[in-house]
Amino acid sequence: MSSNDPTDPVEAFKKAIEKGSEAQKDFMKQFSNIQQDTMQNYFAVLKSLTFYNAMFKTTVQSGGRISIPEAERQALNIEDGDLVQVIVVPIERRRKGAAAKE
Repeated sequence: MSSNDPTDPVEAFKKAIEKGSEAQKDFMKQFSNIQQDTMQNYFAVLKSLTFYNAMFKTTVQSGGRISIPEAERQALNIEDGDLVQVIVVPIERRRKGAAAKE
């Protein structure tokens, strides 16, 4: 049998390995592109959340009240009576009776 004989089991095995290797390369390239697109989308969302908006931490006061720091109010030209949208992400829970962290 010649080395290019399609019925040669060694040649068939080599071709199968080559096809498997190419399939793995294609899969990894597609996976990498998906990861890159996902990260770009993630950063775009973060940028959109902070570009025209303010992001800050505040403490919930009695009655569920929160306050917007003066610097953010000035930067966004927010005045008394303006309607704003709030997205709440709990960071730390303080329980009654627990000492406040300094």
